[in-house]
Amino acid sequence: MVDGFEFQDNGRTFACSVEGPRGARREAWWWFTVSNDACRYAPFPAAAGDTQDAVRSRIVAFYDELLARRAMPAQPRHHWARRSKDTPPAAPATPGAPAAPAAPTQP
Repeated sequence: MVDGFEFQDNGRTFACSVEGPRGARREAWWWFTVSNDACRYAPFPAAAGDTQDAVRSRIVAFYDELLARRAMPAQPRHHWARRSKDTPPAAPATPGAPAAPAAPTQP
């Protein structure tokens, strides 16, 4: 296993290190920081055969994916708990099909 190291990628400086088991963690993990990012990340456990090139490529892939997820628009949250219990759920719509008629009501 390699020791901690730093590298440059796409104008960013990554500082990587392995931290041994602590608390509930029973294995060592790779941790890294990135210039212009206040967070610290631990994307995967350390392995005996890790090389700088392998760790570098995994960390860059992890961070690029993280940035892509952050850039995605926020997904709307469904507040199912707020729906009235008296309102029956709507029937799922089939694209191109006419809307389902409302259920008959009894007087």
